[in-house]
Amino acid sequence: MNKVINFMAGMVLGTAVGASIAILLAPSSGDELRGKIHGEIQRVQDEMQLAAETRRAELERQLADLRAPRQSE
Repeated sequence: MNKVINFMAGMVLGTAVGASIAILLAPSSGDELRGKIHGEIQRVQDEMQLAAETRRAELERQLADLRAPRQSE
């Protein structure tokens, strides 16, 4: 039980130290970073929307082909 408590304490302390160092060494301000994150999220959403629209159109074409009457060979 003591080993688990020591491990958890070390993990919390390590997380705090790592977060502090990351904040101090961050190359951009919080506002800039939030803007970059927002822009990246928007880009990914746009790409996902385009991929979904493309796939939907492809599936609709395949469905139309399946529903079309077949000509005898």
